[in-house]
Amino acid sequence: MSDAGYDKQQAREAGEIARLLSYVLILLASVGLFVSAAAIPTSRFEKLGAGAFPKIVFAGIALVAVIAIIDALRKIPAGAYGRFACQTVAWAKRRALVFVVLGALAVYLLAIPLLGFSIASFLFILSLELVLMPRTPMTLLIAVIVAAVFSFGLNWLFAEVFTVFLPRGVL
Repeated sequence: MSDAGYDKQQAREAGEIARLLSYVLILLASVGLFVSAAAIPTSRFEKLGAGAFPKIVFAGIALVAVIAIIDALRKIPAGAYGRFACQTVAWAKRRALVFVVLGALAVYLLAIPLLGFSIASFLFILSLELVLMPRTPMTLLIAVIVAAVFSFGLNWLFAEVFTVFLPRGVL
C-alpha cells in the first residue's frame, strides 16, 4: 500500500472486476436482443428473413463478450472478489445520502398518483430538507415554507397561469 492509502494492485483488480461486470451486462443485453430479433417475422420470399442480420450481429457480440469474460476471469485472482465486495460496500456507505435521495425520489414517484402532486411534493421536499439540512427552529420554519411554496404554489401556478392541471391523486 502506498503512502496516500491508494493500492495500485487493488485498484487494478477492482478495475478488472468492473470490466468483467460490464462484459456480463453486454452478454446479457446481446442475448436478450438476439431473442427479440428472433421474433421478427419472416416473409416467404426471403430465405434468411428480416431478423437474420440482427441475430448475426448480436450472436457475434455475445461471442466476443464470452471470450472477454473468459479472459477477465483468467486475470482476476480469487481473493479479489471479496476485496471488491468490501470496497463496494464501503463506497456505498460513503455515499449513503445519495441513496437516501434516490430512495426518496422513488417513493415520491410512487406517491404522486395516490396523494397527488401537491401533497406528495410537500412531503418529498420537506423530508429531504429535514434529512439534508441542520435542524434548528429557524431552518424548520424555512423548510416548511419552501416545501409549501414549491408544492402548493407550483400547483397553483400551473393551474391558474398555464391552465395545466397536475396530478390530483385518489386521496
